[in-house]
Amino acid sequence: MHIARNRRGLAASTAATATLAVAALATAPLAGVTSAAPAAVPLTKAVPAIAGHTLARDVPSPLTSAQCEAKWHIACYNPLQYRTAYNLNSLYRKGITGKGRTIVIVDSFGSPTIQHDLDVYSKQFGLHSTKVKVVKWGHVPAFDPKNADMTGWAGESTLDVEMAHAVAPDAKIVLVETAVAETEGVTGLPEMMNAEKYLIDHGVGDVITQSFGATENTFPGFDKGDFSSIKKLRYAFQDANRKHVTVLASSGDGGATDSTADGKGYYDKPVNSWPSSDPLVTSIGGTQLHLNVKGNRVTPDSVYNDYGAGGGGQSHVFARPSFQNGVKSVVGAQRGTPDVSMAAAVNGGAWVYGSYDPTAIGWDVYGGTSEASPLFSGIVALADQAAGHRVGNINDALYALAKHGAKSNGIVDVNDGTNNTYEGVTGYTAVNGYDMATGVGTVDALRFVPALAKASRRHG
Repeated sequence: MHIARNRRGLAASTAATATLAVAALATAPLAGVTSAAPAAVPLTKAVPAIAGHTLARDVPSPLTSAQCEAKWHIACYNPLQYRTAYNLNSLYRKGITGKGRTIVIVDSFGSPTIQHDLDVYSKQFGLHSTKVKVVKWGHVPAFDPKNADMTGWAGESTLDVEMAHAVAPDAKIVLVETAVAETEGVTGLPEMMNAEKYLIDHGVGDVITQSFGATENTFPGFDKGDFSSIKKLRYAFQDANRKHVTVLASSGDGGATDSTADGKGYYDKPVNSWPSSDPLVTSIGGTQLHLNVKGNRVTPDSVYNDYGAGGGGQSHVFARPSFQNGVKSVVGAQRGTPDVSMAAAVNGGAWVYGSYDPTAIGWDVYGGTSEASPLFSGIVALADQAAGHRVGNINDALYALAKHGAKSNGIVDVNDGTNNTYEGVTGYTAVNGYDMATGVGTVDALRFVPALAKASRRHG
């Protein structure tokens, strides 16, 4: 099988930042229910943060990494390998599984087969499944498997749910399906922010993962130095900050550049994307794992840079936040991304099961920071459980942990000299300490989860 166009309808090297009372909201569409939002909203485009290719149509069962290497010249990993790589199994043995916490995933359209697909995924790897509570925001249209936007978002939704579950198996998952894809531009981002604010206000969710975004430069007014169209969309994040809900976003798959407004090309200069660039959000970048069959590292992690590259760089909208004062020699006067990184490379991608497209039912390999953000949402859910309360906005704690005893606090530096240069735009190199290729690095969950829980006690 040759590497070809993603069967979910996404381009081969999509630059992106991409991915109720629970019971009451999960069983009924929220048609017509919206939160008050500013009148002026951007009409910009954004895409899900899935990168690379789906390497095969309806593979009947996952292959080993050696088989993937032989067949497609890439490594491919399952959740059991991830659990070893991130040192999660010892936490599970201590009862830290995400129990009692809720992960909110926001995607356009969602997937009509999400529960079935998670059940199949879980059974394949000997995991217990969990109930996915689907919240429909607005009048979500009937799913059309011939609609490339819908199948693209269904792939994103499936990846998000399965990765979050792989890390936090006992966390509840709420999948919010919005009616308008943000890739259509007109009302997608405000709808997503409205949905998030509504759930936050109603006490739903401890951590929100967003595998979507848009290049800052594409927002109205940007070229004139008017950033109000972005700043007027921050109300959900401001609400989350007050309510101690952690908000994550994929840093993108375009390295130091990102998509132009039409989604067909890239800027020829360093750019950044929102919501990843927002200081109220924790930006999740991408690494490449090098694992053996058991999930142990053969060599240290590298920067994700194959069919896409981990997004990172300076925001042109937001000034350096106080939590990055300690790395001002790297980020300068602006907000720098990412903050921390997880697996995202296509060469070392994740097995995902989907059946929403009747012409391509089966297993696929996915990559992109769209994978990294839901993986990290599971880490946050574990920390929430360990703390006994929401850890909230983790940015202050993250940089403090990285500065003081990073190794003992479970932060693992990525410093192998690889970089996120992409599409001709020179990126950033993974060096000792913070860099705009992988942020503070990645995590050893056995140490990081209790350290983050302890650092967040003031939110108790």
